[in-house]
Amino acid sequence: MVKKKALYTLICIGLFLIVLPTLALAQEESKIVEGGVNFFVACVITAGFSLGIAAGMGSLGQARAIFAACEGIARQPNASGKLTTTLVIGLAFIESLSIYVLVIGLIIFFANPWWQYFIR
Repeated sequence: MVKKKALYTLICIGLFLIVLPTLALAQEESKIVEGGVNFFVACVITAGFSLGIAAGMGSLGQARAIFAACEGIARQPNASGKLTTTLVIGLAFIESLSIYVLVIGLIIFFANPWWQYFIR
C-alpha cells in the first residue's frame, strides 16, 4: 500500500513538473504570437491531458472493479449473477465518465464558446 501511494505521489509530481514550465512560459509566448493561436494550442493541450488522465484513471478503476468482482465470484459462486449485474452497471458508470471528458474535450477543441473573445 505504501508503494502505491509513493507511485501515485511520484506521478502527480511528474505531471506537475511537466505542466509548470508550460504555465510559466505561457505569458511570455503570448506576447510573441498574436491572435488566437496560443489559445488554440492551450485548448489542444488541455483536451489532450484531460483525455489522457480520464482514460488512464478510468482504466485503473475498471481493472480494480473487475478484479474485485472476479474475487467475489471466486469466493461465492452462487452470487455470480448479482455480482455480474452490479459489475456491468459499475463499469458503465466508470466508462461514462471517460466519455463525458471526451465530449468536453471535443467541445473545447471544435466548438469553443470562448473562441470569439480571444481572437480580438
